[in-house]
Amino acid sequence: MSNLRHDWTMQEITALFDLPFNDLLFQAHSLHRENFDPNHVQVSTLLSIKTGACPEDCSYCSQSARNEAELERERLLPLDEVLEKAHEAKNNGASRFCMGAAWRNPTDKNLERVIDMIEGVKSMGMETCVTLGMLTETQTERLKVAGLDYYNHNLDTSPEFYGDIITTRTYQNRLDTLEHVRNAGINTCSGGILGMGESRTDRASLLQQLANLPKHPDSVPINMLVAIEGTPLEDVPKLEPLEFIRTVAVARIMMPESYVRLSAGRAEMNDETQAMCFFAGANSMFYGEKLLTTDNPDENHDQQLFNKLGIQSLQTEVTSDAPVTV
Repeated sequence: MSNLRHDWTMQEITALFDLPFNDLLFQAHSLHRENFDPNHVQVSTLLSIKTGACPEDCSYCSQSARNEAELERERLLPLDEVLEKAHEAKNNGASRFCMGAAWRNPTDKNLERVIDMIEGVKSMGMETCVTLGMLTETQTERLKVAGLDYYNHNLDTSPEFYGDIITTRTYQNRLDTLEHVRNAGINTCSGGILGMGESRTDRASLLQQLANLPKHPDSVPINMLVAIEGTPLEDVPKLEPLEFIRTVAVARIMMPESYVRLSAGRAEMNDETQAMCFFAGANSMFYGEKLLTTDNPDENHDQQLFNKLGIQSLQTEVTSDAPVTV
């Protein structure tokens, strides 16, 4: 019987972060082996279906209309183009197709267009995930009826550091949307971004928020900041790779049945860093050349890395009460 915890204290989490590196990785990897095949990684592809002109002021994001990043604004993609991209993703080994739109929240009219996309992708035999911003209860129920498998809504960072990164929506707004998704019976995908200038205490607090939710996120994306010119965080010092790996390991220990996903920032990681992340408990990743608007390693490089490590991609992910994210 599962023995998942939802009562982690900051003292306990800080103690995990402070463990000797080898001890931390041994503990995380041992727990990972109890719940997953350590040589299988779930693979997803992410497509931006509506790019730019977002009214939010997220400091890391090139899609914010308030930032000065050079990004061409695009309307919502047509259905046939989205389905063509999904077909390509499936042929490249992705088992889940994720669609992201730069909205604060979708209108009901736009939601219906996204639902057509969800239904089309599911008809190909793939899992579906969308990230559309905040949702109402009614909209969430509509997505459930359409057969949506996962909804991505990241907490981004700790409650304490959040106001330094975003002011146009509150932390509670994010928690409310996650509650709507859980209540509708849709799998949740929620994680954060590392390397935005936060402290280790902030990283511990972010993981505390995620692990102490009523149900652990099925998928936990761990993003490394991609510093984009024209955004307020363009000059933030890079996070030490070993600290990133530590955070992956702590996430695995705290949420042992969740998929822990390597998301943005992989293009700037060498093979050795990614290999250590897989050992530390990461078992999901995005495939493809783009993650919304930032670069990602191409499929050929990822497959070469998998071959070196003896890792196989999962074509179908378990979507029970165990595991995880975008």
